Amino acid sequence: MMRESSDEEDDRENLIDQNETKNHQSSFEIEESNYRIGRHFSFIFSKRYLFAICLPLFFVLVYFSTDIGSLFHSVSSVRVDSPSDQMRESELRALYLLREQQLGLLNLWNRTSSNSSLDWGIKLNSTLVPNSNSTSNSKLNSTLERENLLSLSTMFDDFRYAVISQIKLNKEIQQALLSSHRVGNLSALVDNNADPVFGGYGLDRCRKVDQMSERRTIEWKPKSNKYLFAICVSGQMSNHLICLGKHMFFAALLNRILVIPSSKVDYQYSRVLDINHINECLGRKVVISFEEFSVMKKNHFHIDRFICYFSLPTPCYVDEEHVKKLKSLGLSMAKLEPVWVEDTKEPKKRTVEDVTAKFSSNDEVIAIGDVFYADVEQEWVMQPGGPLAHKCKTLIEPSRLIMLTAQRFIQTFLGRNFIALHFRRHGFLKFCNAKESSCFFPVPQAAACISRVVERANSPVIYLSTDAAESETDLLQSLIVVNGKAVPLLKRPASNSAEKWDALLYRHGIQGDSQVEAMLDKTICAMASVFIGSSGSTFTEDIFRLRKDWRSASVCDEYLCQDEQPDFIADNE
Repeated sequence: MMRESSDEEDDRENLIDQNETKNHQSSFEIEESNYRIGRHFSFIFSKRYLFAICLPLFFVLVYFSTDIGSLFHSVSSVRVDSPSDQMRESELRALYLLREQQLGLLNLWNRTSSNSSLDWGIKLNSTLVPNSNSTSNSKLNSTLERENLLSLSTMFDDFRYAVISQIKLNKEIQQALLSSHRVGNLSALVDNNADPVFGGYGLDRCRKVDQMSERRTIEWKPKSNKYLFAICVSGQMSNHLICLGKHMFFAALLNRILVIPSSKVDYQYSRVLDINHINECLGRKVVISFEEFSVMKKNHFHIDRFICYFSLPTPCYVDEEHVKKLKSLGLSMAKLEPVWVEDTKEPKKRTVEDVTAKFSSNDEVIAIGDVFYADVEQEWVMQPGGPLAHKCKTLIEPSRLIMLTAQRFIQTFLGRNFIALHFRRHGFLKFCNAKESSCFFPVPQAAACISRVVERANSPVIYLSTDAAESETDLLQSLIVVNGKAVPLLKRPASNSAEKWDALLYRHGIQGDSQVEAMLDKTICAMASVFIGSSGSTFTEDIFRLRKDWRSASVCDEYLCQDEQPDFIADNE
């Protein structure tokens, strides 16, 4: 356009020069000044007259000889005269192709949205819990169908995530190409092209799984003068909580009030559990503390019948040491009597009918021993919310103090989106290698598995609950890298007076208690966006139970390196 404008000015200058009249002196020049002056004015007048006539003719000539429309053509019609112009033309062509690709991806996204995760969730929930009339085969088929649907749902979400990732990448490429072409609203056109179309749908690859529909439950309506004395001796606190939950199921089947064990022979449950919470959830008195029971039965502090669920390796799975502790409380008891042959190493599957037939009794106080390994209606017992009808999310949960402390810790250090990892190591090597499929993974392999979950969940931080040595956790931290960035591992720090998240524990005098701290760890893990557990650990299993009951379970929850074998396994001794 600058060239054309310059030509126009040259033409105008040439045209004016051609129409100028040169002032030649005549050879018959007359010297009178008046004649010269008159002729001079006549010449000036003639020049102006000629200019006024020629100027409109010039514009008419330019109008018909020049393509005015070409001055307003788009960039694509500009003649390519240099390599830089060719590059810009190629960039614009690439932008056009990217826009076409983007439209195709968005169309694919909209089609997948019509079969969204909600549809899969409906199908999943419809197969969660078999009804009470289901046979064992139908229960097995239901479980397999549920697992297949969950797997398909996860694969579908992965596909949709890949589509949305490509849409975002497409947009980034367009913006990079447009950085040298930002004229007017052109960049805004592309910037606003993608987000409004799919932004409203959203995609959470680690969405929550609601498994509470169609629970199979029974009412717990105990007789006021019938008691079941709970005894739990195997393993650590998590084992005892599982044992306690099974005792509650037995008490409901036998219409009895459950007596919580004394802290002198068991853990101090009142520090980590709210016993009254259980009664409030059922709307009646179904559990009492040992202290309350001892006051009520001070004149007859006796277990009338000891009906053993397990006969091997010892009757009721209770050793002599525990019997002595019970007697030291002033509690007398009947002889231990097994009702069938049952080994803790190979427990048989039992039904409700089996239990009621063998353990029903008119005696006032009975005990059945440790039932941690008992396999009675396992799917029913382990369903989200448990087998008992109640108005709460779950019956056995951390105390209110521990719940509030966990929430304050999360608000202080973690935020809403975090992964929790239970990394069990101490004493786990020998335990795992004794199993058919070892669950003890080398740190580099574990780090690779964790990194995949982090990438999928898109979480900025990992809460680490572990008994591992610092040498292992330091190596683990150095190896967890996602998209070129290290993902921090955070362990619960030692108490600091400058931090107030644990003030409630100090105020109630339960700070530093190992069981309180273990339950606090468990609670934080149960509140995470995604949880990675250690296969074979009851600590992990109790976290999974809480997550299902609290409806915080995620489709990304899994055991560490699930469906994998350790890439190196040591020989047995």
